[in-house]
Amino acid sequence: MTVGRPPVENDTMAEEESASRGFQDEFESKARGLGKGKYGKILKTAHTPSREEHKKTMYVTGLGIILIGAVGFAIWWIMTYLPTYF
Repeated sequence: MTVGRPPVENDTMAEEESASRGFQDEFESKARGLGKGKYGKILKTAHTPSREEHKKTMYVTGLGIILIGAVGFAIWWIMTYLPTYF
């Protein structure tokens, strides 16, 4: 009766490492062509917003949320209380 050699931990680690290296190479090859396609110009001109730009965006977004909420509340109020007057 022959007993097979149990898998050595280094063998499985080497297989996992080669698989992860393959995934990494594939990802890097896709990332290299990222700025060259049809979205390249957008990616080149994109930047992190300054503090002032971020504040303005937050103000406009907050104002929009409040405005939509007020319109929703007005519709709810009209649909709830106005029909009782007729």
